[in-house]
Amino acid sequence: MFFVQMSGFPGSGKSTLSRQIAKRTGAVVIDHDIVKSALLHSIKGTPLDGKIAGNISYNIDWSLIDFNLSQGHHVIFDSPCLYEEMVDRGIDLAKKYNAKYKYVECYLNDINEVNYRLKNRERMISQIREVSSEEAFVHTIENSKKPIDLHCLIVDTSRPLVSYIDEVINYINE
Repeated sequence: MFFVQMSGFPGSGKSTLSRQIAKRTGAVVIDHDIVKSALLHSIKGTPLDGKIAGNISYNIDWSLIDFNLSQGHHVIFDSPCLYEEMVDRGIDLAKKYNAKYKYVECYLNDINEVNYRLKNRERMISQIREVSSEEAFVHTIENSKKPIDLHCLIVDTSRPLVSYIDEVINYINE
């Protein structure tokens, strides 16, 4: 059993890669944007803001991850993974269920390509439309939160998916 924690800037290819991994392995994908978007649709017109909705949706995500790991399923968490606490929580859950912990970062250091992808995808309510600050973009991709003392896989997602999917599957299986 494995738990894959995805990481990367919005539009870097996390969801596309997560779905391909799931197709090849039978893993369950917990997509943070689906959970957060459902919550935002449910609370439309209420004073609950996006930050609170984000916190609540992460609690739901982690509950779903915990449940699926407890049932013996491979799990992929499709989320930007911007906080150290997320990495720690992922490692702890993997240990709790004796699952292999894997960390895959989708790396795309091209703001123009990221904006192209963001503008041309079917966008959920929780997803950004475009990158408005190059400074914030650079800061985020240069300061991703990775596990300490664990082998992580960083994938250049400017390349076609077919050129790196086997590398990702091999990393998960090692």
